Amino acid sequence: MTNQNKRSTGSYGEKLAEEFLKELGYEIIEKNYHFGHGEIDIIAKDKEFLVFVEVKYRKNLEYGEPEYAITKGKQNQIKKIAEAYLAEREIKNQDCRIDVVAILHLTGEKPKINHYKNAF
Repeated sequence: MTNQNKRSTGSYGEKLAEEFLKELGYEIIEKNYHFGHGEIDIIAKDKEFLVFVEVKYRKNLEYGEPEYAITKGKQNQIKKIAEAYLAEREIKNQDCRIDVVAILHLTGEKPKINHYKNAF
Protein backbone atom coordinates (compact mmCIF):
# COMPACT_ATOMS: atom_id res chain seq x y z
CA MET A 1 0.00 0.00 0.00
CA THR A 2 1.40 3.40 -0.94
CA ASN A 3 1.70 6.25 1.55
CA GLN A 4 -1.08 8.08 -0.33
CA ASN A 5 -3.42 5.09 0.05
CA LYS A 6 -2.54 4.75 3.75
CA ARG A 7 -3.19 8.48 4.26
CA SER A 8 -6.60 8.38 2.53
CA THR A 9 -7.58 5.23 4.44
CA GLY A 10 -6.50 6.89 7.70
CA SER A 11 -8.37 10.07 6.80
CA TYR A 12 -11.53 8.07 6.17
CA GLY A 13 -11.20 6.34 9.55
CA GLU A 14 -10.62 9.70 11.27
CA LYS A 15 -13.71 11.14 9.56
CA LEU A 16 -15.83 8.22 10.83
CA ALA A 17 -14.38 8.70 14.33
CA GLU A 18 -15.03 12.45 14.22
CA GLU A 19 -18.68 11.93 13.24
CA PHE A 20 -19.05 9.28 15.96
CA LEU A 21 -17.58 11.59 18.64
CA LYS A 22 -19.75 14.54 17.55
CA GLU A 23 -22.83 12.34 17.93
CA LEU A 24 -21.70 11.69 21.52
CA GLY A 25 -21.54 15.45 22.13
CA TYR A 26 -17.77 15.94 21.81
CA GLU A 27 -16.57 19.27 20.47
CA ILE A 28 -13.72 18.77 18.00
CA ILE A 29 -10.94 21.28 18.69
CA GLU A 30 -8.14 20.12 16.43
CA LYS A 31 -7.27 17.30 14.05
CA ASN A 32 -3.89 15.85 13.15
CA TYR A 33 -1.79 17.71 15.72
CA HIS A 34 1.87 17.06 14.88
CA PHE A 35 4.77 17.15 17.27
CA GLY A 36 8.17 15.70 16.45
CA HIS A 37 7.63 12.48 14.50
CA GLY A 38 4.21 11.81 15.95
CA GLU A 39 0.64 12.93 15.70
CA ILE A 40 -2.56 12.94 17.70
CA ASP A 41 -5.50 12.26 15.41
CA ILE A 42 -8.21 14.24 17.19
CA ILE A 43 -8.25 16.65 20.14
CA ALA A 44 -11.72 17.29 21.53
CA LYS A 45 -13.69 18.51 24.54
CA ASP A 46 -16.01 16.13 26.35
CA LYS A 47 -17.73 18.15 29.05
CA GLU A 48 -14.90 19.26 31.38
CA PHE A 49 -12.29 16.95 29.81
CA LEU A 50 -9.76 17.73 27.11
CA VAL A 51 -9.55 14.46 25.21
CA PHE A 52 -6.70 13.24 23.03
CA VAL A 53 -8.10 10.64 20.64
CA GLU A 54 -6.13 7.95 18.85
CA VAL A 55 -8.01 6.48 15.89
CA LYS A 56 -7.23 3.00 14.60
CA TYR A 57 -8.98 1.92 11.42
CA ARG A 58 -8.86 -1.42 9.62
CA LYS A 59 -10.55 -2.63 6.43
CA ASN A 60 -9.72 -6.26 7.17
CA LEU A 61 -8.35 -8.49 9.91
CA GLU A 62 -5.05 -9.24 8.15
CA TYR A 63 -3.19 -7.53 11.01
CA GLY A 64 -5.76 -8.28 13.71
CA GLU A 65 -8.32 -6.07 15.44
CA PRO A 66 -7.49 -2.34 15.22
CA GLU A 67 -7.15 -2.03 19.01
CA TYR A 68 -4.11 -4.32 18.99
CA ALA A 69 -2.12 -1.82 16.93
CA ILE A 70 -1.72 0.41 19.98
CA THR A 71 1.52 -0.85 21.43
CA LYS A 72 3.18 0.33 24.64
CA GLY A 73 5.53 2.43 22.49
CA LYS A 74 2.59 4.05 20.70
CA GLN A 75 0.93 4.78 24.07
CA ASN A 76 4.09 6.48 25.33
CA GLN A 77 4.37 8.50 22.13
CA ILE A 78 0.76 9.70 22.41
CA LYS A 79 1.31 10.70 26.06
CA LYS A 80 4.41 12.72 25.09
CA ILE A 81 2.60 14.48 22.25
CA ALA A 82 -0.35 15.28 24.56
CA GLU A 83 2.07 16.77 27.10
CA ALA A 84 3.71 18.81 24.32
CA TYR A 85 0.29 20.11 23.20
CA LEU A 86 -0.53 21.25 26.75
CA ALA A 87 2.87 22.90 27.18
CA GLU A 88 2.80 24.59 23.76
CA ARG A 89 -0.64 26.09 24.44
CA GLU A 90 0.18 26.81 28.09
CA ILE A 91 -2.83 24.80 29.26
CA LYS A 92 -2.74 24.14 32.99
CA ASN A 93 -5.22 22.77 35.53
CA GLN A 94 -7.18 20.99 32.81
CA ASP A 95 -8.59 17.49 33.27
CA CYS A 96 -7.37 15.38 30.35
CA ARG A 97 -7.67 11.84 29.14
CA ILE A 98 -6.73 9.69 26.20
CA ASP A 99 -9.45 7.84 24.30
CA VAL A 100 -9.12 5.27 21.55
CA VAL A 101 -11.63 4.87 18.75
CA ALA A 102 -11.10 1.54 16.97
CA ILE A 103 -12.96 1.01 13.72
CA LEU A 104 -13.27 -2.23 11.78
CA HIS A 105 -14.94 -1.76 8.40
CA LEU A 106 -15.14 -5.03 6.53
CA THR A 107 -16.26 -4.86 2.89
CA GLY A 108 -20.02 -4.78 2.56
CA GLU A 109 -20.60 -4.32 6.28
CA LYS A 110 -21.41 -1.37 8.49
CA PRO A 111 -18.33 -0.06 10.35
CA LYS A 112 -17.95 -1.54 13.84
CA ILE A 113 -16.79 1.20 16.21
CA ASN A 114 -15.34 0.55 19.68
CA HIS A 115 -14.74 3.55 21.89
CA TYR A 116 -12.38 3.22 24.84
CA LYS A 117 -12.57 6.18 27.23
CA ASN A 118 -9.45 6.82 29.30
CA ALA A 119 -7.77 3.97 27.41
CA PHE A 120 -4.32 4.31 29.00
